[in-house]
Amino acid sequence: MQRHVNKVASSCFHHIRRLRQVYRLLGRDVTMRLVLACVLSRLDYCNAVLAGLPKSTTAPLQQAQNAAARLVTSIGLGDHVTPALQQLHWLPVQYRITFKLCLLMHKIHTKRAPSYLTDKVTATADLQSRAVLRSTSTSKYHTPRTRIKFGKRSFSYAGPSAWNSLPHHV
Repeated sequence: MQRHVNKVASSCFHHIRRLRQVYRLLGRDVTMRLVLACVLSRLDYCNAVLAGLPKSTTAPLQQAQNAAARLVTSIGLGDHVTPALQQLHWLPVQYRITFKLCLLMHKIHTKRAPSYLTDKVTATADLQSRAVLRSTSTSKYHTPRTRIKFGKRSFSYAGPSAWNSLPHHV
């Protein structure tokens, strides 16, 4: 996945460099729309497959997002980028991945997901071994056991664990 992440980050930095050249001509609003279309859409495309990766692997994507925020808000390299991300209401990359997983699980929960995703997860209420437990009345999903760390990156594990980690009122 390292090579994929580096390719996506490289593509994002290419667009950021091109937009930086014409920033003064475009203005902030147009630049922000172009950054959303050219950079953030690349960061969000299929980012659910990046679930479970260490932060060191997804760091180039976070750096690309930080550079995009610096471009839109016109802050310097020495300034902290966290306030700019908050001002723009942009989630950091790790949270964007979790959001995408939860969004896919919401579509599964509301029965609007394709069957190839629905077949990968099982609701806790549907397990026969737990049919008489109180947990069947919750909207939790079963997270399968994995023997290796690589298995925790699969959607059948990462999706339910992200969904189950949400507070009940959400």
